[in-house]
Parts: sequence; C-alpha cells; structure tokens
Amino acid sequence: MTNLRIDGERLWASLMDLATIGATPKGGVCRLALTDLDREGRDRFVQWADMAGCDVRVDQVGNLVARRAGRDATRDPVCMGSHLDTQPTGGRFDGIYGVMAGLEVIRACNDAGIVTDAPLELIVWTNEEGARFSPPMLGSGVAMGVFTLDHVLDIRDTEGLRLGDELRRIGYAGPHDPTAHRMAAYFEAHIEQGPVLEAEGQAIGVVTGAQGQRWFEATVTGSEAHAGPTPMRLRRDALAGAALMIAAVEAIAREVGGDACSTVGRIRAEPDSRNVIPGRVWFTIDLRNPDADTLSRMVAMMNERLGTIARERNLGLEIIDFWDFPTTPFDATLVGRVRASAARRGLTHRDIVSGAGHDAVYVARKVPTAMVFIPCEGGLSHNEAENIKPADALAGCHVLADAVLETAGVA
Repeated sequence: MTNLRIDGERLWASLMDLATIGATPKGGVCRLALTDLDREGRDRFVQWADMAGCDVRVDQVGNLVARRAGRDATRDPVCMGSHLDTQPTGGRFDGIYGVMAGLEVIRACNDAGIVTDAPLELIVWTNEEGARFSPPMLGSGVAMGVFTLDHVLDIRDTEGLRLGDELRRIGYAGPHDPTAHRMAAYFEAHIEQGPVLEAEGQAIGVVTGAQGQRWFEATVTGSEAHAGPTPMRLRRDALAGAALMIAAVEAIAREVGGDACSTVGRIRAEPDSRNVIPGRVWFTIDLRNPDADTLSRMVAMMNERLGTIARERNLGLEIIDFWDFPTTPFDATLVGRVRASAARRGLTHRDIVSGAGHDAVYVARKVPTAMVFIPCEGGLSHNEAENIKPADALAGCHVLADAVLETAGVA
C-alpha cells in the first residue's frame, strides 16, 4: 500500500516537541536513560500513544509497548520501534526519529480509518545508547535473550546507582515479562548516523544488515614514580605505553581498509597527577567490520600488537572481552519491501550496511527485521549539531508505513 498520507508537519512538530525535554544550549539533547528527563520523555510518549488510541504496557526492564488493535487479535503484531534515550551530548533525532515515525504511521492509519489485519505495535526500548548503563541496547537485549533480566537490573552507572532501582524510581518498572513478547515482524526507521546517503544524494537507505562489533577493555600496568628523579630508561610508564597501543588500535582499521573501524573512546590514567609517572591506564577498544572473518582478524591483530608493545616496555596488559555483537543480516523479504516502497514512491535509494548498533540488530536474532535509513546532515550523530531535513523525515516515514502495512495486511 503506497497511498497512506503521512502528515509531515505533525511528524516534525512531534520531533521538535520531544527535543525540548533535555534540550542543551547547543541545540542538542541530553536525556540519559532512567533519569528524570527520561521519565518526562516517556510520559510524553505514553500521552501521545494514549491519544492515538493505543493500549500501552510496560515490561520488567522498562520497555514500552503501544498496541493498536488489528482485525485478527490472534495474529502476532507487526512492530515498529527505537529509543528515546540519548548520549550526554546527543542530537534530536537519533532513536527519537524512529519512535516518532512509528507513532505517525499509527496516527495516519487513524486518520484514514485503516484497520490492519494484524495488530500494530510501537516499542520504545530501554537504554539503547549505553551512555549511562553499559553495554548498550539492554532493553532489546533482555527481550531477545541476549542478557538475563537479573543481570541487567543489577548493572550500575558510574555513580553506583543500580539500573533496577532507577527504573522503579522513575515509575517504569512494569509487570510484563519482556521475553514473552511475540512479534511477527519488526521495522525500525533511523537516521543513517553516517555521511553516505547525503554524499550520494540518496533519500533512503535500504539497510541489509549490520556490521559486527567487538568491544574490549584494556588495562595497562606499569609503576608509579616521581616525574623528576626517575630516568627515562628506568621508567615503566603505563600512559606512554597506552598511547602507543591506542595508535596501534587506530592503525588496524586503516590497514584493513574498506568499512573497518577501530576506536578508543574512553581512557583513564592513574594516579592522575602532574608529576607522577602513571602506573595504571584503562581504556576501551571498539572494533567493527561487516565481515565476520575480517573482524576476527582485526581482533587477532589487536591482541598481537598490543601484547608486543607491553612486552617491549615491560608493562602488564590485561584485555577483557566486554561485548560481542556479530554481523547480522536482515530479513530478505522485509528488506525487499522497503526497497520496493522507495522505488514505487520515486525516492532515490541504495542498499547500505549499518555501521552502528541498533535495537533492530538484537531483534533480528529472533524476529524478521528490516530498517529504513534517512540522511543526516554532514553524517553527524552523537553530536548536538545532529540534523535532518523535514522532507527526508517524511520520505522515510512513507517508506516505513508502506512496508509495515504490506506486512500487517490491509483489506
């Protein structure tokens, strides 16, 4: 079905309204998971879903599910979704666009008097970003059996606050079992978070899958000593060694080439004093590649090169395998519906692999899944300057609606 009218102005107004909750001076949003601002964003979503005639339920990890009844209540729902939490210096559209686009599909169906054969559901997943509680995508991870509920509820933030306690504090610890939620299909609309679509003048990214990711935590151990009396030849400087390791991590992706990425995002040196040679350094490593074998090769390169640096500088090195996110193909039939919709609507489009992790990637482990990407200006995301064009937001929502309605069935 390609003639559902999406109200682009209403969609944009909803995006801008939600962006006021946690707005930053530079035009972005800081709405960390399970904070008071997250509660306010959730409350706004529940209000809008209720106004759209949806029944809203909350599960034990705080995922919100807004359900629009279908003609056949026995059928599993066709679902849409994304997240409302942001990075500390996040933008107005990462995650939020997917939720508001899904809400607009439901609103547009109401406007047109459409009754789908299968129910429609719109899901807000808890803690997708992982900015406050790590790792990311905890709500969808629990629902898909990647993490146990007890483990996730016991995760603590940097201040020692427990996720389960914060979930109860903001009033979103629900009664429903997240693993019991059945879905016939899942669609997620999202900004690309990269520069490809804009650079090529493409309106729609047809996401065929997501590249694999491996996250590690490295601890380099040397010996603390006075910065003045200790000769260079006798030092065991953990920070100097870590600096070489960080450069080696970056060099891996440059050497492998293609879509390979390697990043050190966080670093902590101890004792963090101007005139003390650092004795301990902790840092994170993020390796990504769309090919599983190449990603494994990157991991081997990391272990070999960082181990060599540690031995040459007489340093201790511990590398912990923190998180494994395998390469994930999406459902060919649903991907084909996204591609066909873009073509029928005359929208420029290309197949694309997601370089970022999304809740859709966990959902795809158990449920047929597809994603719709739209361009973001300059490829910026996880940045307060993140921006999209209203026309692109509308185009992506049209494609989402087409694919969802074809899957759910309309008489």
